[in-house]
Amino acid sequence: MASLSVKPGQRFTMPDWQNNSLLISADAEQQRHNSHHIRQEGRALRNETGNQARWDEHNTRTFLNDRIKSVDRWREALARCLTDIDLEIDALTKVKEAAENALQAKNLCLDVAIECLTFRESRRDIDVVRDPVEEELLREVKVIEKTKKELQQRVDDAFKQLCLLKEARQQLSCDHRHKLETLELDRQCVSFNVTSGNISFKVNPTRIPDGTTAVREWELNSQCNKDRAEAEMRASVDLRGAITLSIAQTNNELDAQRIATEFALRKRIRDMEGALSELRWQEQNTLEEIAEMEEEIRQLEEDLRKRTLDLKVAHTRLETRTYRPHVELCRDQAQYGLTDEVQQLEGTIRALQQKRTESQDALDALYRQLHRIQTDIGYKTNSLQLDNKCMDTRRKLVIPVEKFEPEVDAVNRTRNLPRNSQLEL
Repeated sequence: MASLSVKPGQRFTMPDWQNNSLLISADAEQQRHNSHHIRQEGRALRNETGNQARWDEHNTRTFLNDRIKSVDRWREALARCLTDIDLEIDALTKVKEAAENALQAKNLCLDVAIECLTFRESRRDIDVVRDPVEEELLREVKVIEKTKKELQQRVDDAFKQLCLLKEARQQLSCDHRHKLETLELDRQCVSFNVTSGNISFKVNPTRIPDGTTAVREWELNSQCNKDRAEAEMRASVDLRGAITLSIAQTNNELDAQRIATEFALRKRIRDMEGALSELRWQEQNTLEEIAEMEEEIRQLEEDLRKRTLDLKVAHTRLETRTYRPHVELCRDQAQYGLTDEVQQLEGTIRALQQKRTESQDALDALYRQLHRIQTDIGYKTNSLQLDNKCMDTRRKLVIPVEKFEPEVDAVNRTRNLPRNSQLEL
C-alpha cells in the first residue's frame, strides 16, 4: 500500500504568504517612487546646470566682446596719437635742422669778421687806429655771437623736446603693442568652444598673476600715456614757432649789422697747423687703441662663446639626470657638482658679458672720439684754407657763388666755398 510523501521543512500560513506579496509590492512601489523622484531631481539638476552653464558662457563671451571693443577703442586712439606724434617729430626735426643750418651759416660770418679784425692788426704806426670800420667789425662779432648763442639755445631746446617726444612715443608704442597682443589673446579666447582641439585642464587657472592691475588703473595708464604725448606735441608746436621766429629775427639782425661792415681778415696759420698736427697724432694713437680694443672684444666674445657651450653641457646633464627612476633620483655628489658648475659658469658668463659691455662702451667712446678728432681735423683744415684769404674775404658775403672769382690761389680758395644760401646773404 503506497504512502503520502510530505516535504520536510517549515510551513507558512496563507496570511504570511499574502503579507509577503504585499510587502514585495509595497517595496517595489516605494523603489519606483524613489527612482522617479531621483530622476526628476536629476532632470531638474541637468536643466538648471545646463542653463546656468550656457548663461555663464554667454556672459563670459559678452564680457570678452565688451573688453575687446574697449581695448580696440584705446588701440585706435593710441594709433592715431602715434601717427600725430610721428608727424610732429618729423616737423620738429626739420625745424631743428633749419636752426642748425642757420647756426652753421653764422660760422662763416663770424670767421669773416674775425679774419678782418686779425688782418687789420697788421697795420703799423699811425694807421693803427680805432676807426669806424673796426668799431663796426667788433659790433658785428658781438651780434653774431649773440645770434649763435640764441640759435644754439633753440637747437638744444629742440633736441630736448625731441627726446621727450621720442620717450612719449616709446611709451605709446609699447602700450599700443601690448593692446594688440591683448586683442589677439582675447579674440582667441572668444573663439574657444567645446569642440576646440586645444582646450584642456590647467593648474590653478583662477590664480591672480603677479602684476595684475585694476581696470581703472589700466585706463589711467593709457590715458596718462595719451595725455603726455599730446602735451609734448603741444609743447613741440610752440617750440617750432619760437625757433622759426628766432631764425627770422637773428637773420634780420645779422643782415642789418652786415650792411655796416666791409673788411675781411686772416686767421693765424701757425696755430692751425700746430692744432692739426696734434689732432693727427691723436688720430693715429686712437686708431691703434681701437684696433687693440677690437681684438680684446673678439677674445672676450670667443671666451663667452666657449663658456656658453660649457653651460649648455651642464644644463643638459642636469636635465638628463632628472629622468632617473624612483629612488635613483637623489642629490648625489655629481648633482651638487653640476649645480655648482652651472652657478660658476653663469657667474663667469655674467662677468664676461659685463666686461664685453664695458669694452664695447669704451670702443664706442673711442669711435666717437675718433669721429670728433676727424671732424675737428676737417674744421681746422677748412679754417686753415680760409686763413689764406686776404683782401677779397669780405666779397664772399655779398657776391653769389657762381660770380665769385678769387683774385689769387683759385684752386685752394674755391675748393670749400660756402653754400648759396650763405653767400647770397
